[in-house]
Amino acid sequence: MNEFTQMVDNLIKARKALPNEIAVLAVRFTKDRFRDQAWLDKTRKPWASRKQRREGGKRKSQTLLVNTGRLKRSIRKVKVSQEEVVIGTDVPYAEILNNGGKITKVATVKSFTKKAHTRKAHSRTRKGTVESVSAQTVKSHTVKGHRRKMNLTIPQRQFIGSSAVLANDIENLTLNRFEKAMNP
Repeated sequence: MNEFTQMVDNLIKARKALPNEIAVLAVRFTKDRFRDQAWLDKTRKPWASRKQRREGGKRKSQTLLVNTGRLKRSIRKVKVSQEEVVIGTDVPYAEILNNGGKITKVATVKSFTKKAHTRKAHSRTRKGTVESVSAQTVKSHTVKGHRRKMNLTIPQRQFIGSSAVLANDIENLTLNRFEKAMNP
């Protein structure tokens, strides 16, 4: 009778600890999507590549969806109870990056002062013709407030959601924990 009581106690402890372990597993799975640069459901679906290579200093990572790391760091357990486990993020742009979509808005740009700087020589296309612009020094000037039309298509780069692989990992974790509780 004592062994049976011990087994029941172990099962109760395992059931109480399981939701938190599942949440940790789900957060780790989601953060692994950033390292893998692909969504993993029944098959691996790589993220759409960047159109242009980022230029800049050390902080300009070539990793997709990672510039400062804010989005990846923000993924955490939102709700953990015996009935459900929810992971998520509070970053406002996470949804459009995860699901993809189109942004068509008019943005209002406030007036600002542009500092003096030296412009590098480059070429640009205007009205179908390519013209070269020589290097020059630009004086400090004020840019008037204006409105800008935005028409962007953001490709889907899913990093959070329902996954067959994650569901299988959760099932294996659950079975493993209950087997350990029943066979001390």
